[in-house]
Amino acid sequence: QVTLVESGGGSVQAGGSLTLSCASPGFTYTLTRMAWFRQVPGKEREGVAAFWPGDGQSAEMSQVADSVKERFTISHGSAKNTVYLQMTSLNPEDTAMYYCAAGSAGPWFLPDEYSYWGKGTQVTVSS
Repeated sequence: QVTLVESGGGSVQAGGSLTLSCASPGFTYTLTRMAWFRQVPGKEREGVAAFWPGDGQSAEMSQVADSVKERFTISHGSAKNTVYLQMTSLNPEDTAMYYCAAGSAGPWFLPDEYSYWGKGTQVTVSS
């Protein structure tokens, strides 16, 4: 069983920055894609960014949604059990619950491709 624990959410003013963390105690994401999604009430869960560590034959890679790619960066810790989402120039439209997910195949931005989810961390951006 994979447990994902998000942290780092909070309330900030527009233009501010936050870094979210996703820890997976006891689990290293070798051969597993890690991703961040966000969701606001009444809307579908939206893929924000994903990280693939590589498998020895393919290099590690990351993908970020076009809507945030100039402002958000996904990265990982050296121990390969923590993934970060660095968010800058936040605006009120970024307000959402942010979720960490782990999966291994399929389009990175589709929630159904992920088997494990954290409980989320709330990000609120005020104008």
